[in-house]
Amino acid sequence: MKYFFKIILFLTAFLFLDCIALTERTGRFLDGTASAEKTLAIYRTSDENFIELLIVENKDAEKSILITLKNYPMIKFRGTFPNEEGIIFLTSLEYLAGNTHGWNEFTLQMLGIGKLHIDNNAILENIEDIECVEISKGRIHRYDTRITGDEALTALRNRRERITSLCEWMNEQAASRAANRAAPSLAAKAPTPDQIIEEFSKYWKPILFPETVSRKKRPAEWQSYGIDTQRSEDINWNTGYTENVFPQELWQIRNSGTLLRDWEEALYWIYYEYEWKNIINMFSNQINFEKIK
Repeated sequence: MKYFFKIILFLTAFLFLDCIALTERTGRFLDGTASAEKTLAIYRTSDENFIELLIVENKDAEKSILITLKNYPMIKFRGTFPNEEGIIFLTSLEYLAGNTHGWNEFTLQMLGIGKLHIDNNAILENIEDIECVEISKGRIHRYDTRITGDEALTALRNRRERITSLCEWMNEQAASRAANRAAPSLAAKAPTPDQIIEEFSKYWKPILFPETVSRKKRPAEWQSYGIDTQRSEDINWNTGYTENVFPQELWQIRNSGTLLRDWEEALYWIYYEYEWKNIINMFSNQINFEKIK
């Protein structure tokens, strides 16, 4: 009997540690899209922070390309299969990432044009005019609730507006704080995506939500903005800090706890939006791939 309980404890611990990975896979397994496409070929760059190019085919025998980035596993770029001249068009960005409460999944329509030459290996010439349009479909899983259809679409589009506004401000702050509290060189210090996110959170959470961390981790200016607070989500938000540090469009969503909820439920999303310029700059030069499968 004691061995039986040991096995149960081991399985419980294993499932707990794997919960994030499971939620990230849940979305595609629920509707069968994990097996709806067949991978015909895989190409990969030779550098440590590699980029992968996949040629895939759906059940209607239509081919397309998927581009994945090692340091940004939460996103995939989808594009058309090259025509006779090698021209490709980016069509969408596909996002899927989990959190301790569930997952977010969406398709963001995109524009972009480039050239792809496929032989034994593959060469992707610079992709130009990359532009995000809007989220066209998506789903949210929060605790025991699944949100789909128009409700999910509205929630995801609103969240994207908040996240893009936040990340625009964060990038401005990263530059202005460089003299005394430089943002870490994440890719250099953290070789795995999880470590990158951990460093990102470690740096930004005390700035965005000092009320949620210990006093010694709070920014120095925290003490200079008074003691007026607004209570929401069981937290007393320092409204003086909000109004003196953040742009006006972020005041209400920070003081209401909405921004913290976005952080907790969509940290990977926030990170890729923060890194967006670096991501699209990867496609500004020629990329050489070697066929691995």
